[in-house]
Amino acid sequence: MRYIGIDYGSKKVGLAVSDESGRVAFPLQVISNNKSLLVEIAKICEQEKIVKIICGLSLDFSGQDNPIAREAQNFCNQLSAKINLPLDFENEVLTSVFAGQTMARDRDLDARAAALILQRYLDRKK
Repeated sequence: MRYIGIDYGSKKVGLAVSDESGRVAFPLQVISNNKSLLVEIAKICEQEKIVKIICGLSLDFSGQDNPIAREAQNFCNQLSAKINLPLDFENEVLTSVFAGQTMARDRDLDARAAALILQRYLDRKK
């Protein structure tokens, strides 16, 4: 059972995938948020044989939606409907901060944040 984790941003989207056992998350790649985003992620899901989408739920420290939350939720709902896969959301608070602390801030930061989001989900469902 492979899962995909998504760290949605207005300019870039980080992606991560789990191992086949669904226990460990790995950064995959960062792609531009443009008109082909939905199609690109759908292809990745097919290639990686993904069974479930885990989308970062963008909340502020008080638990309320932050400005990008609705956009991310809409995108992930569209993706789920397009490729007919189940969708769950996982709180993504501080994942980008933690991802930046583990390694230098580089172009893979969003993929590492997506891996943290996915790993939180995988750990919680054990």
